Amino acid sequence: MLTGCGSESGTGSPSTPSPSAPTLPTASVTQSTPVGTGLPLTVSRTGGFAGFDDQVQIGTDGVATVSKRGKETIRCKLDPTLLATITTAAQQVDWASMVATKPATKHPDDMIVAVSANGRTARIEDPKVQPLAAPVTKLLTEAAIPPGKLCKQL
Repeated sequence: MLTGCGSESGTGSPSTPSPSAPTLPTASVTQSTPVGTGLPLTVSRTGGFAGFDDQVQIGTDGVATVSKRGKETIRCKLDPTLLATITTAAQQVDWASMVATKPATKHPDDMIVAVSANGRTARIEDPKVQPLAAPVTKLLTEAAIPPGKLCKQL
């Protein structure tokens, strides 16, 4: 049987397209992901000494849904300049190279700030999402806690 499979692989040019067939859909996803805006985008902050559990979901329309532990979920419209900065940064990320799993803690009291888009997730310190580091920090510190001048409550 092994020789039979080896013979088919050796003579089977059809076997060569089979590995190519899975590669083509992957390439198709890779092609379509960076072309998108990177929105919707989710930013989460969990853990840390303070026990954060915050999440900001940004829709393609610039509306953010902000949830924090122990507080009412709110919706707000992001400032157009901040939204443009986040959108531009998200477009620079190769989302197809990311994994779809939630980042794990590295040590006790590890605070994880993660970004998710296109079904992929990465910690903000991951070099692959480096363009998002500054806008996400601004989002978490100036816009979403509580919504202020950079995110007007709806």
